[in-house]
Amino acid sequence: MIVRTLDEVVGTDRDVSGETWTSRRLLLAHEGMGFSMHDTLIHAGTTTEMHYKHHLEAVYCVEGEGTLEDLETGQTHRIVPGTIYALDGHERHVLRATKTLRLVCVFNPPVTGREVHGEDGAYPPPPDAAATAATAAPTR
Repeated sequence: MIVRTLDEVVGTDRDVSGETWTSRRLLLAHEGMGFSMHDTLIHAGTTTEMHYKHHLEAVYCVEGEGTLEDLETGQTHRIVPGTIYALDGHERHVLRATKTLRLVCVFNPPVTGREVHGEDGAYPPPPDAAATAATAAPTR
């Protein structure tokens, strides 16, 4: 069993920031769950373009306000607490935060914890699944 608080993650190597976001990585690939879970902040007044070519992501908004734009269709959605969206087609998208967004994000395959968005807005491809499984020893 893994039990962890957000306070235990903040300020550690699981607390990763980019120019427009902060991601507190609660569960990671090496913990062997088959997904990773993050508590992410998209800072107020920012625009973040992303494209998860190698991952599926589900996002649940718990705080803040903004919009999500699908860059392939141009469709825009309002994001407020209680909204979930799932990037089930590797959609290129933009999040615009009018108020700081606090999002619970789940990735499959799981991230290792040190990924940052590349120039194309994507995380790098995950490591070989066999190698990941061989090193997936739970941390207790």
